[in-house]
Amino acid sequence: MNKLIELFEKYKQVIAYLFWGGTTTVINIGIFEIWNLQGLNYQVGNVIAWFVSVAVAYISNKLWVFKTPFGSFKESMHESGSFFFYRSVTLLMDIVITWIGITLLGWNTLLVKIIDNVIVVVANYFFSKWYIFKKTIQ
Repeated sequence: MNKLIELFEKYKQVIAYLFWGGTTTVINIGIFEIWNLQGLNYQVGNVIAWFVSVAVAYISNKLWVFKTPFGSFKESMHESGSFFFYRSVTLLMDIVITWIGITLLGWNTLLVKIIDNVIVVVANYFFSKWYIFKKTIQ
Protein backbone atom coordinates (compact mmCIF):
# COMPACT_ATOMS: atom_id res chain seq x y z
CA MET A 1 0.00 0.00 0.00
CA ASN A 2 2.85 2.39 0.82
CA LYS A 3 4.34 1.77 -2.63
CA LEU A 4 1.02 2.73 -4.22
CA ILE A 5 0.88 5.94 -2.18
CA GLU A 6 4.49 6.73 -3.15
CA LEU A 7 3.67 6.22 -6.83
CA PHE A 8 0.60 8.43 -6.53
CA GLU A 9 2.60 11.18 -4.81
CA LYS A 10 5.31 10.95 -7.44
CA TYR A 11 2.89 11.18 -10.36
CA LYS A 12 -0.03 13.15 -8.91
CA GLN A 13 0.59 16.14 -11.17
CA VAL A 14 0.58 13.92 -14.27
CA ILE A 15 -2.54 12.11 -13.02
CA ALA A 16 -4.31 15.42 -12.41
CA TYR A 17 -3.25 16.66 -15.84
CA LEU A 18 -4.54 13.49 -17.50
CA PHE A 19 -7.86 13.77 -15.65
CA TRP A 20 -8.40 17.43 -16.53
CA GLY A 21 -6.89 16.94 -19.98
CA GLY A 22 -9.41 14.14 -20.50
CA THR A 23 -12.21 16.39 -19.31
CA THR A 24 -11.25 19.20 -21.66
CA THR A 25 -10.78 16.68 -24.48
CA VAL A 26 -14.32 15.39 -23.99
CA ILE A 27 -15.59 18.98 -24.00
CA ASN A 28 -13.56 19.77 -27.13
CA ILE A 29 -14.66 16.66 -29.05
CA GLY A 30 -18.26 17.00 -27.85
CA ILE A 31 -18.64 20.58 -29.06
CA PHE A 32 -16.83 19.71 -32.30
CA GLU A 33 -19.13 16.74 -32.96
CA ILE A 34 -22.33 18.64 -32.12
CA TRP A 35 -21.24 21.38 -34.54
CA ASN A 36 -20.24 18.83 -37.18
CA LEU A 37 -23.51 16.87 -36.89
CA GLN A 38 -25.35 20.07 -37.79
CA GLY A 39 -23.56 19.98 -41.14
CA LEU A 40 -21.67 23.17 -40.38
CA ASN A 41 -18.06 23.92 -41.31
CA TYR A 42 -15.87 21.65 -39.19
CA GLN A 43 -13.05 24.20 -38.83
CA VAL A 44 -15.43 26.80 -37.34
CA GLY A 45 -16.64 24.14 -34.91
CA ASN A 46 -13.05 23.27 -34.19
CA VAL A 47 -12.21 26.86 -33.19
CA ILE A 48 -15.37 27.22 -31.06
CA ALA A 49 -14.55 23.94 -29.31
CA TRP A 50 -11.02 25.23 -28.76
CA PHE A 51 -12.19 28.44 -27.06
CA VAL A 52 -14.44 26.62 -24.61
CA SER A 53 -11.96 23.84 -23.81
CA VAL A 54 -9.05 26.26 -23.37
CA ALA A 55 -11.03 28.30 -20.84
CA VAL A 56 -11.75 25.12 -18.86
CA ALA A 57 -8.12 24.01 -19.25
CA TYR A 58 -6.70 27.27 -17.91
CA ILE A 59 -8.82 27.18 -14.77
CA SER A 60 -8.19 23.48 -14.08
CA ASN A 61 -4.44 23.70 -14.81
CA LYS A 62 -4.00 26.75 -12.59
CA LEU A 63 -6.03 25.49 -9.65
CA TRP A 64 -5.72 21.70 -9.62
CA VAL A 65 -2.84 20.54 -11.80
CA PHE A 66 0.09 22.92 -11.42
CA LYS A 67 -1.38 24.73 -8.38
CA THR A 68 0.32 28.02 -9.11
CA PRO A 69 -0.36 30.86 -6.71
CA PHE A 70 -2.26 33.95 -7.72
CA GLY A 71 0.33 36.68 -7.99
CA SER A 72 0.11 40.31 -8.91
CA PHE A 73 -2.05 41.50 -11.78
CA LYS A 74 1.06 41.70 -13.97
CA GLU A 75 2.12 38.13 -13.09
CA SER A 76 -1.40 36.83 -13.71
CA MET A 77 -1.58 38.55 -17.09
CA HIS A 78 1.81 37.10 -18.05
CA GLU A 79 0.77 33.59 -17.00
CA SER A 80 -2.62 33.69 -18.73
CA GLY A 81 -1.09 35.36 -21.79
CA SER A 82 1.53 32.60 -22.00
CA PHE A 83 -1.18 29.97 -21.57
CA PHE A 84 -3.31 31.33 -24.40
CA PHE A 85 -0.25 31.92 -26.61
CA TYR A 86 0.91 28.31 -26.35
CA ARG A 87 -2.64 27.03 -26.70
CA SER A 88 -2.85 29.12 -29.90
CA VAL A 89 0.25 27.29 -31.15
CA THR A 90 -1.48 23.97 -30.56
CA LEU A 91 -4.67 25.36 -32.13
CA LEU A 92 -2.64 25.80 -35.33
CA MET A 93 -1.49 22.19 -34.98
CA ASP A 94 -5.14 21.23 -34.43
CA ILE A 95 -6.30 23.05 -37.56
CA VAL A 96 -3.57 21.50 -39.71
CA ILE A 97 -4.15 17.97 -38.38
CA THR A 98 -7.92 18.14 -38.90
CA TRP A 99 -7.48 19.66 -42.37
CA ILE A 100 -5.06 16.92 -43.43
CA GLY A 101 -7.14 14.13 -41.89
CA ILE A 102 -10.59 15.28 -42.94
CA THR A 103 -10.11 17.32 -46.10
CA LEU A 104 -7.05 15.75 -47.69
CA LEU A 105 -7.32 12.14 -46.52
CA GLY A 106 -11.12 11.97 -46.16
CA TRP A 107 -10.96 10.17 -42.82
CA ASN A 108 -13.83 10.02 -40.34
CA THR A 109 -14.11 13.37 -38.52
CA LEU A 110 -14.43 11.81 -35.06
CA LEU A 111 -11.39 9.57 -35.58
CA VAL A 112 -9.32 12.52 -36.81
CA LYS A 113 -10.43 14.66 -33.85
CA ILE A 114 -9.50 11.93 -31.36
CA ILE A 115 -6.02 11.45 -32.92
CA ASP A 116 -5.63 15.23 -33.04
CA ASN A 117 -6.53 15.64 -29.38
CA VAL A 118 -4.00 13.04 -28.25
CA ILE A 119 -1.22 14.94 -30.04
CA VAL A 120 -2.44 18.33 -28.78
CA VAL A 121 -2.86 17.18 -25.15
CA VAL A 122 0.74 15.92 -25.06
CA ALA A 123 2.06 19.16 -26.58
CA ASN A 124 -0.05 21.23 -24.17
CA TYR A 125 1.32 19.34 -21.16
CA PHE A 126 4.91 20.10 -22.10
CA PHE A 127 4.15 23.76 -22.83
CA SER A 128 2.31 24.07 -19.51
CA LYS A 129 4.94 22.29 -17.46
CA TRP A 130 8.02 23.92 -18.99
CA TYR A 131 6.87 27.41 -19.98
CA ILE A 132 3.61 28.49 -18.36
CA PHE A 133 3.09 27.12 -14.85
CA LYS A 134 6.71 27.07 -13.72
CA LYS A 135 6.08 28.03 -10.08
CA THR A 136 4.46 25.01 -8.46
CA ILE A 137 3.44 24.52 -4.86
CA GLN A 138 4.26 21.09 -3.49
